[in-house]
Amino acid sequence: MTPEEKSLLERTYAIAEENNGMLKSIRRTGRLALLARILYWVVILGVSVGAYYFIQPYINQLVGIYGSVSGASVPSFFK
Repeated sequence: MTPEEKSLLERTYAIAEENNGMLKSIRRTGRLALLARILYWVVILGVSVGAYYFIQPYINQLVGIYGSVSGASVPSFFK
């Protein structure tokens, strides 16, 4: 192997190592972004369900008042 070939091989190796580091960083960033996105939606859905659970008695009361005023029966999912 000539010195020129050896130098080229060493530069190629250094570039390959650098690329490998960048690719690992990109993968890690993608995984963290996916985790953040999942956590975001879990929080959004959890807050929504929690808010519904918190205001459900008031909704039931309003539906009952509306049903008694209009004479209509109350749907079963509000009971």
